[in-house]
Amino acid sequence: MRQLVTNSSFGKRGCRGSLLPNRQWLRTPWLIVLALFVQGCLLGPDFQTPPASVADTWLEQGNKAVDSTAAEHRDWWTVFNDPRLTRLIQLAYQQNLTLQTAGARVLEARARLGIAIGEFYPQQQQLGASLTYNRIPVSLPYNVITSTYWADQLGAQVAWELDIWGKLRRAIESADGSFLASVANYDDVLVTLVGDVATAYVQIRTIETQIAIAQDNVERQRAALKIAQAKFQYGTATKRDVYQAENVLGATEATIPKLNMQLAQAKNALSVLLGMPPGQLDDLLAGSADIPTAPAQVIVGIPADLLRRRPDVRRAELQAAAQSAQIGFAKADLFPTLSLLGTIGISATDIGSSNLGKAFTAGNLHYNVGPAVQWNILNYGQITNNVRVQDAKFQELLIDYQNTVLKAQKEVEDGIATFIYSRDQVEFLQQSVDAAEGAVKIALLQYKEGSADFTTVLTAEQNLYQAQNNLALATGSIALGLITTYRALGGGWQMHEGHDFIPAETQREMSKRTNWGPLLRPNAPGLPSPQDRPPPVRRPEW
Repeated sequence: MRQLVTNSSFGKRGCRGSLLPNRQWLRTPWLIVLALFVQGCLLGPDFQTPPASVADTWLEQGNKAVDSTAAEHRDWWTVFNDPRLTRLIQLAYQQNLTLQTAGARVLEARARLGIAIGEFYPQQQQLGASLTYNRIPVSLPYNVITSTYWADQLGAQVAWELDIWGKLRRAIESADGSFLASVANYDDVLVTLVGDVATAYVQIRTIETQIAIAQDNVERQRAALKIAQAKFQYGTATKRDVYQAENVLGATEATIPKLNMQLAQAKNALSVLLGMPPGQLDDLLAGSADIPTAPAQVIVGIPADLLRRRPDVRRAELQAAAQSAQIGFAKADLFPTLSLLGTIGISATDIGSSNLGKAFTAGNLHYNVGPAVQWNILNYGQITNNVRVQDAKFQELLIDYQNTVLKAQKEVEDGIATFIYSRDQVEFLQQSVDAAEGAVKIALLQYKEGSADFTTVLTAEQNLYQAQNNLALATGSIALGLITTYRALGGGWQMHEGHDFIPAETQREMSKRTNWGPLLRPNAPGLPSPQDRPPPVRRPEW
């Protein structure tokens, strides 16, 4: 189990360089040296992964249906050997709008990181020029030459807040963590999407199976109704048998519209996952309507694998890391800021012997350069409480991370339990269906021969329909349990590696509006794999 260490970087690393240089250093060349020399302290805690309670093994580790072999589950849906399911997942990856939104947020976070990186360099860089025609009142005593004149000037101004306490580097660190958290969020959305598509597909196939079972039982019950009507016409049975047969038949027929409603809703939900309007799935679902067959075993690895595989666990950790840096960012406001200020320019007028063309001569050059100190000494209460706010937020995210790890294990355990016990349920229900089919055959035969009443036939038919319907639901639960397990294990996000975060068409639209440089490409600088954690300070990418 890994431990969290939150020691102050200021006390740990110290400051490389004095903050009080002697007077002879206050010369222009030494100011640049000072700027680079004093940027060596980092306030606030250095983030490390917090401890999390992780079980050593799964609860069903000893079950023959559970395989603890390590696996990445990159294309886990292929275990069903259903090409239609694979096609649906590929379409969802290409077209799902929620996933595209998550991809756009990755680009947004990367751009915000670029802003934070840019703040590490001179924050104010201005170049200005002007040409003005001026008139002064003739009544003024100093107006002895002319009351009108031209003036021009050209100058540049630079202001650079030195990162003495690591405030700007903490801001970069926080933005970097937020960027990587957005990548992990994209992966989490993809994992959820793949699981939702597979779940919707299994639900559709299960409902279709239920409808087929209901239709078969309707035909069987109609045949029984005809027998009851014939016996009633010949006087060997009462009208009660006909009414009972019609009652059971009507109840069974009534389940079909309800199932059709559920089927339509499931297809509509799948259409949205595919980024398509409802009603365009017939070609994609054409073919066998059987419930996908799950393999005999589920490969789960060990619980500790969740810490690196599940995107939501990575996201929770990275969000905590980003907030940890905010503590140091806030603490820096307790200390003075040192900035280097400088201006340089040229100016000229056409008064007297001067002329505008002399602006570029040495005599019209002016400049100033020097340090400036600012210290918010009267705002310590607000600053201190802001530090406390950031620390409280950090603690919240640490707890969220630990809770995310616990929920991840719970979801895996739920999936494994559903997979295992649904298989056991199917075995028993198959025996129940076989027995119910035999009971219906015997009951009909005995009813025709007059050795059994019609209630026996109806009871047998109802039991058969219920057993068959339960078997279909349990069969679907096996597949759903497997899907839940692999989704809870964090499988499927790897399919985006080497691919764009947003579709090519969207890239073209964004490129027309804005110069994104190389950031829209999948392997662009600053777009690492989710496990990579770049250094806190990098050169800005213009």
